[in-house]
Amino acid sequence: MFKLLRQSFMLLLVLTVITGVLYPLAATGLSQLVFPHQANGSLIERDGKPIGSALIGQAFTDPKYFWGRPSATTPNPYNATASSGSNQGPTHSVLADAAKQRIAALRAVDPGNTAPVPVDLVTASGSGLDPEVSQAAAQYQLQRVARARGLSSAQVQALVNEYTSGRQLGILGEPRVNVLRLNLALDAPPTHGSRSR
Repeated sequence: MFKLLRQSFMLLLVLTVITGVLYPLAATGLSQLVFPHQANGSLIERDGKPIGSALIGQAFTDPKYFWGRPSATTPNPYNATASSGSNQGPTHSVLADAAKQRIAALRAVDPGNTAPVPVDLVTASGSGLDPEVSQAAAQYQLQRVARARGLSSAQVQALVNEYTSGRQLGILGEPRVNVLRLNLALDAPPTHGSRSR
């Protein structure tokens, strides 16, 4: 019996070292070697300081910024530790009321815009952390942002185009715009390249 216990303990020890130490170290090392940016959270830096992740949205409410998809995390928006959807169906009164409030907020900040409000500007995703919006959502906000910044529509459109990603592998999903990257580009000082503003 003692021999069986000793063998079991040794097997536990060996498997713990392999699966609890060696495998995680190998996976971490390989990911740092092959995908260092992604392995470190896809952080976006400005002046050497991290200001966000390309994978997690941020709350923008100023009219001079593009607004992202609403966050379902509460009480703090875009809280990655509370990532979840609301689990409210399309006929749920709370979801309908929240969408109406969001539409009213969008209309209030841009009263001249009578275009239909894209659904991703008034409903949260399953994760509640979306960093991107649809091209329709970006187009809906384009004139407001251009006016608030004193830029031409063409200048803002050029930046929207630059920060639009196509379908994954050319066939999956829809083109989308990374809101944080786009807003940072809007805040950047003018350059003498193709993005002069």
